[in-house]
Amino acid sequence: MEAIRPIVRRARDCGVETLSVYTFSTENWSRPDDEVEGLFGLIDGAVRQHTDELIGEGVRVNVIGRLHEAPADIQRSIRAAEERTRAGTRLTLNICFNYSGRAEVVDAVRSLVASGARPETIDEGLFAAHLYTAGQPDVDLLIRTGGDHRTSNFLIWQATYAELIFSPKFWPDFNEADFDAALAEYASRDRRFGA
Repeated sequence: MEAIRPIVRRARDCGVETLSVYTFSTENWSRPDDEVEGLFGLIDGAVRQHTDELIGEGVRVNVIGRLHEAPADIQRSIRAAEERTRAGTRLTLNICFNYSGRAEVVDAVRSLVASGARPETIDEGLFAAHLYTAGQPDVDLLIRTGGDHRTSNFLIWQATYAELIFSPKFWPDFNEADFDAALAEYASRDRRFGA
């Protein structure tokens, strides 16, 4: 959780408008109960401890995922942070909590069905309006830490044309210099959007 703070500051200072971090995946429920409780405790503690700092830095917190499946006290604390930071305009921090890309697609389909949308009216724009990130731009750059060369079920719809950067460093060791290097690599690429 501490590794997020300097990256948030650096992203904000570099003019990044939206930063999404994966904090708890739907697959994490399969871990031992004490580990899941420990993860919840870390997330809850970080949210409570750093909300005032985020407000001061102009950061808006937005939680995406199935928050309703988390314990009630965690839901309350996260929703309070969202509400308290709502006026932030310098950076939107998406906290992907109890999140998976596939679950997001399923939830978008359920939302479309519940809305009564007729099949012939559904296009990519309407579908995107039912995603957790509705109203946000698609992902430009996806940084995958830990040496893995996969996206790990992260923002699969939104990252369709994202530039991918794979870092051998594990997340706790990923620092501002690594972030700057990723931004420089991104800036050097010729984005062709599928062409």
